Amino acid sequence: MNLKWQELSIILSVFLLLTACTGGAQTASTGKNRKENGADTIHIGYQKFGTLNILKAENTLEGALEAIGVNVEWTEFPAGPQLLEAVNGGSIDFGYTGEAPPIFSQAAGAPIVYVGNGPPRPKSEAIVVQENSPIEHVHELKGKKVVLNRGSNVHYLLVKALEEAGLSINEDIETIYLPPAEARTAFERGDVDAWVIWDPFLQAAEDDIGARIIRDAEGLAANREFLLADRAFAEENPEIIDIVLEELEKVEQNIKTNIEETAQFLSPQVGIDEETLKKVLTRYEFGMDPIDEEVLEAQQSIANTFYNLGLIPEEVSIKKATLEEGE
Repeated sequence: MNLKWQELSIILSVFLLLTACTGGAQTASTGKNRKENGADTIHIGYQKFGTLNILKAENTLEGALEAIGVNVEWTEFPAGPQLLEAVNGGSIDFGYTGEAPPIFSQAAGAPIVYVGNGPPRPKSEAIVVQENSPIEHVHELKGKKVVLNRGSNVHYLLVKALEEAGLSINEDIETIYLPPAEARTAFERGDVDAWVIWDPFLQAAEDDIGARIIRDAEGLAANREFLLADRAFAEENPEIIDIVLEELEKVEQNIKTNIEETAQFLSPQVGIDEETLKKVLTRYEFGMDPIDEEVLEAQQSIANTFYNLGLIPEEVSIKKATLEEGE
């Protein structure tokens, strides 16, 4: 990661927003600063774990954008839906989520565009039950309470896993919608029978409380990470977007070859032990790609599924959420 450990105390100061399993988004800066030839600030939303929060820690993006007179402001969010709500509200310009949040956001009229995506990561999300739960298979969730973050990447996993088991999310289970921190609390207390969650919360639940996976996303959902931007910002500031993507790709490659160092660096920041983070990073697929037709078609299939189930109020065209297509 090209980090000098003697500089760690300085770098750590930028992580004040990262706390273990926090619920609720930090207050975003309101309003966007604009100058005649484009933005002078990019407001970036990030989550507890991902390439963006490592990019934030390394502080390299600030240097790259300073060269063209652009500042960076960061805001942490508990999950993708809350992050995209901030995009829709005009508080942030750029961020990343899983597959489902941009679909819910687009259906709500948010002016988002896809600007990149990561590779499939189906092992990094799963349905879990308590270690001593009698539930062994998804079909045994019938009549049970299942907790998840509404509109997040795991929403689609739950839909597809239930379909595979001959069940319906609308008819056969009781869904409880909570962000990760509150969901874990409900899960640990036994208020729910199962939890649908992603890394690093998934691995932490396995290691800390013995949560047991009954189905991951393998063969059901790709679980891609998407990079998204406010449409107006992306259209007006292509150079800024390109620089962010370039710096993210560098971080991805550094992590890939320095997993142990990355885990050691992130552990005190995210409140998760090094060994757990090593496991998370080991099953994490790295890379950053431009949006292509195959990915758009996969997103459209998810959108169609949500619409048919009544989870979104209207049909959406994923292609309209691209810079090439437009609204």
